Amino acid sequence: MSTVFREIAEGDVPDLFRVRVSTRENALSKEDLRRLGITPETVREMMRTSHRGWLCEADGAVVGFAMGNGRTGEMWVIALLPEAEGRGIGTELMDRVEGWLWSLGWREIWLTTDTDTSLRAYGFYRARGWEDWKVENGDLFMRRVNPSRGDDGESV
Repeated sequence: MSTVFREIAEGDVPDLFRVRVSTRENALSKEDLRRLGITPETVREMMRTSHRGWLCEADGAVVGFAMGNGRTGEMWVIALLPEAEGRGIGTELMDRVEGWLWSLGWREIWLTTDTDTSLRAYGFYRARGWEDWKVENGDLFMRRVNPSRGDDGESV
């Protein structure tokens, strides 16, 4: 199986929604996403103004993607099809988004996830150096300090 990683383009948005509604954990329907204000139109607008992301294609089909928000330092979303799990795709996608956020000068980045720490995603984030930060409105917030900067924000 041939895999290709590349930056997300506006034309990829329908594939992003197909993947996002098909995840094993934290599954959300298109209607759930719409209620959260996440539609193809809002995602395209975010991509034009504040967000950037990467996707993975396996044999020409999108199997996973990740996006970050450059304005807030948020690791906004990572989603993989169940058959793409356990192959290093999530790691590569997270590396790309985290690297982009670090390149913008963020000393600390953050994400929200489910409060259920038995979920696979939680272990994935912890193994990457993400730490629990707070629980708010039923979401677990996690954060990660730039590994190439000291606690005072200076380069190491």
